[in-house]
Amino acid sequence: MTDTIIDLIRHGEPVGGRAYRGHNIDDPLSEKGWQQMWDAVGNHCPWDAIISSPLSRCLNFAHALADDNQLNYEVVDQFKEVGFGSWEGQTPEQLKAERLEEYNAFYQDPVNLRPPGAEDLEQFIQRVTGALNDTAEKYQGQHVLVVAHAGVIRAAIAHALHAPPLGMYKIKVSNAGISRLRFSPEKTTLEVINASMPI
Repeated sequence: MTDTIIDLIRHGEPVGGRAYRGHNIDDPLSEKGWQQMWDAVGNHCPWDAIISSPLSRCLNFAHALADDNQLNYEVVDQFKEVGFGSWEGQTPEQLKAERLEEYNAFYQDPVNLRPPGAEDLEQFIQRVTGALNDTAEKYQGQHVLVVAHAGVIRAAIAHALHAPPLGMYKIKVSNAGISRLRFSPEKTTLEVINASMPI
């Protein structure tokens, strides 16, 4: 059986800059964000298909890349970002100024001390890994690109490494960074994280 390769690229900078958007705030890419994405991909498109989160900061680029390369693309709702509850729309600076104790508690224990109304972290990881496994099965033996979010990529990496979710937010995922998972019959392997161009 041939391995399946899934590359995951994080969206570029959205309009409004850095903030906790989760999956309820749908800001599009900024001009800088578009440039980050095209710089990361360049003229090289090794993928057989493109899959995207339903959120516009991912979907608009996925659609443009697929059109440019005459590739099929699909939208998978399970690849949307984790829900951040009452933090959505807030910047880290705002949270540190207004909710410092809550902010610090979250980064000490992001599993049990979630923002009010936030999605359960373990359930989020389950929905992402379910979507990854479905993708690996559907595109068996192919090389696909998933355009998604930092949280989705962290969940994918944690799954591949059998790492506990407590450490997920210690993984840095750069805007337009490309990470790679290889699915083989024996195991799932993390091969690359935060590459700045297709590999």
